[in-house]
Amino acid sequence: MQPLGLLVLRLVLGAIMIAHGYPLVFGGIHHHMDTVRGLHLPGWMAYLSAASQFGGGILLIVGFFTRFASLGICITMLVAIFGVHWKNGFLGEGNYQFPLALAAIAFSLIFSGAGPISIDGVRGRGR
Repeated sequence: MQPLGLLVLRLVLGAIMIAHGYPLVFGGIHHHMDTVRGLHLPGWMAYLSAASQFGGGILLIVGFFTRFASLGICITMLVAIFGVHWKNGFLGEGNYQFPLALAAIAFSLIFSGAGPISIDGVRGRGR
């Protein structure tokens, strides 16, 4: 059942990341750059964030370069937690529960890999 569990984790995290990355890639990158600059980070990092969300989500769904995509997503979620949501606490409005759950899923996929039901698994790298 473990391969099925990894598939579900990848599909759910991938779908969520695509849904959050799509508006950034297709029209919202300038607003996202302002947000990133507001965190005292270089504006160009907004492109990395958008790519890790949208592109990483696509990679997770098909199970290709899963560990790499998961690392990008985990880093993006940690920046979101500590840069944006931390001040709202664990239970307050705008809290960090959701990005923490996404970071935990990405973290687990970094170490577990995509599993055999994936392109990585077919290529022999999904273990």
